[in-house]
Amino acid sequence: MRFLFCVLTVAMLLPSAAFADIIIGSWNIQNLGWDNNKRYDKVAHITSHFDILAIQELMNETALEQLEAEVEAVSGESWSSMASHALGRSTYREHYGFLWRDSAVSYDTSAVVYIDDRDVFAREPFSAQFRSDRSGQAFALANVHITYGSSIGDRLPEIQALASYWQWLEEVYPDTPRLLAGDFNLRPSHDGWSLLRELGAAPAITEGATTLGTTNGVWANLYDNIWHSDQATITASGILQFPDLLPSDHVTVRGSVSDHAPVWVALGDAELELEAFDGSAYEATNDAIYCIDLNEATADQLAELPNVGPARAEQIIDMRPWGNVEALTRVSGLGTASVQDIEESGLVCS
Repeated sequence: MRFLFCVLTVAMLLPSAAFADIIIGSWNIQNLGWDNNKRYDKVAHITSHFDILAIQELMNETALEQLEAEVEAVSGESWSSMASHALGRSTYREHYGFLWRDSAVSYDTSAVVYIDDRDVFAREPFSAQFRSDRSGQAFALANVHITYGSSIGDRLPEIQALASYWQWLEEVYPDTPRLLAGDFNLRPSHDGWSLLRELGAAPAITEGATTLGTTNGVWANLYDNIWHSDQATITASGILQFPDLLPSDHVTVRGSVSDHAPVWVALGDAELELEAFDGSAYEATNDAIYCIDLNEATADQLAELPNVGPARAEQIIDMRPWGNVEALTRVSGLGTASVQDIEESGLVCS
């Protein structure tokens, strides 16, 4: 079943009781809908682990229809979906999508693209109220893809504007648990989140990384997350490292599936049960490597690099952005040999 929404009139919403027993996911599926040899069967297999999925980088509505059909084939169940209209300031535009399992979740009301009067967002967030068919609990789920730009400074205006958006969500969906899912292109530990934190929002994911490095098993950047209000009873959360389920190497799946891993939260008594692509029992390998990003890492993380330490870590932060490891010779005290040690350590994200 397909829904298409642009900007809708907001209706009065009513609070509900005990919280939903469902798994909510969020995934940047890297240009879903372009002619890029996407393996929809593998994307569908990963998607089938969730009861509802917020999708970023949806390039056209046909792609969402195709994914819905694939997920129904994989799961043997009925699913529904909705998409925003195309959003963006230039010829490059994206849609937001929601895809949900009909036996677990129902669309409730008020699907709406945020009206950004200040024109801060390159792609205005998209939200809707859904309801758990297992408990009857309503919840508001918002979807956003923060612009990447050329530096962290380009991302901060949108990140800071999320505080106003968070308050707007409370007005639109009063007395309803709120979840803000998306690709934020910023670690949750960054000071840029202070305004949103002051409003009581908290990130579900605080450790690990969600973007696939170009080296197999190496992960970089905790960019994807689900921020939530204290009304949301989150009992578990995590990053679904999907290459382990396929199984496949990072280089292959970056092109055929996505360069981002989905994040998820469990609400109520729901549990995420993983299944390998070939139907065999899944066993976690626990061999993921989290690399250190020169443009995103904290001072403590940078200090772990050879020949760096606390003082040089602060210099690296002050001299951002960095294009490659070799440029670290600009840091006082880091000569060619020292930088070579850093590069050969394999700790820096490629």
